[in-house]
Amino acid sequence: MAPSLQDPRGRSPAARPDSVAGVERWYVAQTLLRREARAQRELEAQGFRVFMPWALRTVRHARKLRTVRDPAFPGYLFVALDLERDRWRCVNGTIGVARLIMGEETPLPVPLGVVEALRSCVDPTGLCRFDRDLMAGQSIRVTVGPFAQAIGELVHLDAKGRVRVLLEIMGGKITATLDRSALVAA
Repeated sequence: MAPSLQDPRGRSPAARPDSVAGVERWYVAQTLLRREARAQRELEAQGFRVFMPWALRTVRHARKLRTVRDPAFPGYLFVALDLERDRWRCVNGTIGVARLIMGEETPLPVPLGVVEALRSCVDPTGLCRFDRDLMAGQSIRVTVGPFAQAIGELVHLDAKGRVRVLLEIMGGKITATLDRSALVAA
């Protein structure tokens, strides 16, 4: 008979709830450089619940622009733990993890509601969508594409996910039509 994969509490992965319950809280683990995905796999293999939000980012290299999927918080991920019940010290020894963010002697919990708010922003493809609350007239920042990091004003939203923005570039203002997912509030 093959051994079953269980979490630190002895339950099967299918029996774990999606939200933290009881005294279980979210904690932050710092990862090694560019090892977030490996740390996530290793922690999940040990039975821990891990949340790592992903976002799109534009990379400029050799005069070319490329949009890549990267962690929204490079170098960090969230781990759900009950400090009284779980083997939380073994998180520090996990491949890809540098350390849990600690207080005096125990890990510091993430303030209540922060991770839950981030989880509510995740779309079906697994990307965190920080653009949900955009409104006309709002100050925005472009996150991907040739206008990445440009600041401007949101002029018009349409039902198809396209937006018209007024960007401030080189002392002047230009109008650009972009995908809604390429913007965040500034």
